[in-house]
Amino acid sequence: MKANDVKTIASVAKKASRSLAMLSSSEKENILKNMASSIRDNADLLKEENKKDLAKAKDMELSRAMVDRLTLSDKVIESMASALEEIAMLPDPVGRITGMIRRPNGLIVGKMRIPLGVIGMIYESRPNVTADAAGLCIKSGNAVVLRGGSEAFHSNMAIAGVLKDSISASGADPGIIGMIPITDRKAVMEMLTLEDYIDLIIPRGGEGLIRTVVENSRIPVLKHYKGVCHVFVDRDADMEKAYRICMNAKVQRPGVCNAMETLLVDRPVAPEFLPKMAKMLKDKGVELRGCKDTMAMVDGVVEATEDDWYQEYLDLILAVKVVNDMEEAIDHIEKYGSNHTEAIVTENYTRAMEFLKRVDSSTVLVNASTRFSDGGEFGLGAEVGISTSKIHAYGPMGVEDLTIEKFICFGDGQIRQ
Repeated sequence: MKANDVKTIASVAKKASRSLAMLSSSEKENILKNMASSIRDNADLLKEENKKDLAKAKDMELSRAMVDRLTLSDKVIESMASALEEIAMLPDPVGRITGMIRRPNGLIVGKMRIPLGVIGMIYESRPNVTADAAGLCIKSGNAVVLRGGSEAFHSNMAIAGVLKDSISASGADPGIIGMIPITDRKAVMEMLTLEDYIDLIIPRGGEGLIRTVVENSRIPVLKHYKGVCHVFVDRDADMEKAYRICMNAKVQRPGVCNAMETLLVDRPVAPEFLPKMAKMLKDKGVELRGCKDTMAMVDGVVEATEDDWYQEYLDLILAVKVVNDMEEAIDHIEKYGSNHTEAIVTENYTRAMEFLKRVDSSTVLVNASTRFSDGGEFGLGAEVGISTSKIHAYGPMGVEDLTIEKFICFGDGQIRQ
């Protein structure tokens, strides 16, 4: 086997995962802090390699959203380093014992948290995922095999190289991070067959990538297909909060999965709210696609089609619908949503709590922007992805979500009768 073929990289990661699982919390913390320092120390190298990918992105005429995700600015590089430091200081879930009970026969039964083993990450465009995934996996005692998109090849290889050198300098096995240096799609297909080496696949990217992974993987897959996120402005909303929240949810960074894609407005407040909200959005270059009621209240709105309610635009485009009440808003979310993130703006406690209970998405917010649906914002340090399927995690996935519980028993010679 060649040193850089997919199976070899996965095999090395499997072997390295055993030594990683035995490291103490302080040893893992030291590795992560050194990784953060190395990211900062090599910022110039990372930006130079990123320029190669950005030049290719221009030639490929990638979308504005893709270029935004691809860019390694000083801010992004610092956020990668800061995330690694934050992950380092999180409580270590590995080895945590819970639920100890004594059975009638004297046997003591409980559970212990353990790593999953080897995590396979398949992702597009975002090179910062390389550092986030590596940091979260190391903290949780897992090795990781990374396969980034061809559009971010130079950035991903540079980040992985910096991290692996740092791990070696810390005295640990650099094989705990495996970066597949093959851009051919066949590498992904081979990776998805390696169930003897990889324990979980986490894809991050467009709906097409994720569906391809799900359809071809022999390994369990944690997924979210897309982020069709809604904000519902209730009849008891504070209008100033609503304007601020909706602007942030749509405009602050439209090319990400937790940006608002559909705005639902309660009919009693629509005549007051929509004209001003529409002007604010249009001033920021947002194209509005609305229902007939929206079109009657706001000039220059394109009539929304049935497909618009399903769309993850990842752009300055917003679908807008006037609903009769919260019941209709929840029905709309249930039909067209993607179980990602929804928000309600209201000062009515009863309706806020009902919205929280009844909306089945992985993150539901009251009086806050959908943009908060993020591992870093939720105190997880970073995230390996957002799961919109309920097995084995739901929502942004952090360190604890990369572990699982096994049963442990303490006996004193008991035998089963």
